[in-house]
Amino acid sequence: MKKVKAKIIGTGSYLPEKVLSNQDLERMVETSDEWIVSRTGMKERRIARDDEYTSDMGASAARLAISDAGLEAEDIDFILVATLTPDYLFPSTACLIQNAIGAKRASGADIQAACTGYLYLLMMAKSFVESGVYKNVLVVAAEKLSSITNYKDRSTCVLFGDGAAACVVSSEGKGLSVESIQLGSDGEQSNLIIMPAGGCRLPASQETVAEGQHYIKMAGNEVFKHAVRRMETACKECLNAAGITEQEVSWLIPHQANMRIIDAIAKRFEHLPPERIFKTVQKYGNTSASSVGIALDELLKTAPLKQGEQILLTAFGAGLTWGAGILRAE
Repeated sequence: MKKVKAKIIGTGSYLPEKVLSNQDLERMVETSDEWIVSRTGMKERRIARDDEYTSDMGASAARLAISDAGLEAEDIDFILVATLTPDYLFPSTACLIQNAIGAKRASGADIQAACTGYLYLLMMAKSFVESGVYKNVLVVAAEKLSSITNYKDRSTCVLFGDGAAACVVSSEGKGLSVESIQLGSDGEQSNLIIMPAGGCRLPASQETVAEGQHYIKMAGNEVFKHAVRRMETACKECLNAAGITEQEVSWLIPHQANMRIIDAIAKRFEHLPPERIFKTVQKYGNTSASSVGIALDELLKTAPLKQGEQILLTAFGAGLTWGAGILRAE
């Protein structure tokens, strides 16, 4: 019996129309375009409308991915959603997207792995498809980070944007085979990136709102060190597991957290030319779980791959979580 291979057969992404530039931020908080660019590489980020939610953006990306795959919504068996900004704590954003796109046959669930969410979902989708449990799995990563960003805190408000990405992982069709995926986590460092209130430890109250505990808090310098080290390790483990060398990688798509982090990762891959490290951080900022998926969709739409080319994905986020994955063009 031929072994089933999970493949990404369609991708899509969605970015809100509103652009928040560095010049806009200069009018909101004590900062400057020069300061932001020198420390993050970011020039713009996209911000969702007040009446535009994570499920809306996710559904838009999902429709594009399903169309790109040549499928209909009714062909989807399961919907996996990665987000740390769900519309509600419950019901799941996956159920809202299922209803929005008319995927009447699909089951669904949300997963929270912060910025590594897209890779966590790819691992799960690969397992579902290759085990024969499902034929077509819709992966959606969507974030409305503007809803949990403190625009009075210049250390975090310059970093984050909104957006969504989706892909269809299937047992049939042509596309990108999902090869080795390596994941990791370290709960001992969970305080480095956190939204303190809103869960059962600190339910919403006048005090938590007044203290700004419903916004992202981050220890930037510590996060930087962990991000570079963990992503480098995950990438090398992934290459070893796939049995390929760095020289055989055509593109590296890192999590678009910060240009300095991306550049530090790039230095660890001396055989990969700088122009083969795909970057969107300057345009969209850090869109958390959707970051890698948005970049992947943009790469495929602007620089179609030749058969046999391989993409290395890597991400790092709150939890701490991290991971890497290899995709091969068929």
